Amino acid sequence: MMLQGKTALITGSSRGIGKSIAQQFAEHDCYVGINYVSQDKAAEQTLNSLKNKNQSGMLLKGDISIKEDVSKIVSNLTNKRKSIDILVHNAGIYHRHDFKDITQREWNQIMNVNLNAAYTITKEVLPFMPNGGRIIFISSQLAFKGTSHGADYATSKAGLLGLMRSLSLELAQQNILVNAIAPGTIDTDIIANYTQEQRQSRINEIPLHRIGKPKDIATVSVFLASNLASYITGETINVNGGLYIH
Repeated sequence: MMLQGKTALITGSSRGIGKSIAQQFAEHDCYVGINYVSQDKAAEQTLNSLKNKNQSGMLLKGDISIKEDVSKIVSNLTNKRKSIDILVHNAGIYHRHDFKDITQREWNQIMNVNLNAAYTITKEVLPFMPNGGRIIFISSQLAFKGTSHGADYATSKAGLLGLMRSLSLELAQQNILVNAIAPGTIDTDIIANYTQEQRQSRINEIPLHRIGKPKDIATVSVFLASNLASYITGETINVNGGLYIH
């Protein structure tokens, strides 16, 4: 059990990558705080998937782009568990559009959820994170390569990497390790509306010839959160099947 006795807060963990991270952490005997904003049924299903295996966790409903919600999320978890050993900022939103069509409201929404929330929740969690803690940001391959149909998303995910690197230096004295994961094409809601032709086209671009699964990101998250990664900080691990190599 690589995370035995630890407590983790995972944002956006009622479905997709976040759900898989929560399940994998729980498999390694970690108590999981499952954050979500609106999908109560999906969140309950995620929690029940843990309870069915005699694993432990709790639901933490709240919008991480709202500071008051973040304070309540952290308070509810620490009232139960006292400390937070691992923070995974996974929550994110994506809009497919050209730069000329992005409204100020859409730009601000993406930045608030994908980037500004990372600042807010990290600042709230740090007073409760012991020496040796772990912070993991879920970024994107688009932080490196950009995109012609989501400049706001790519910008927000690139900003996460700057925050990650800076925090890794600042928190090293407390042995708090800060890293990021940059997923490639993963089978989540973002690509759920792809046609079969679009899916096959994307598969043809990937050297490993398959679309990634949420578990591919979750297992790397477990590694970064564990003692196996005790000498890794300030790094971004690309998990993309070879789609983008740099």
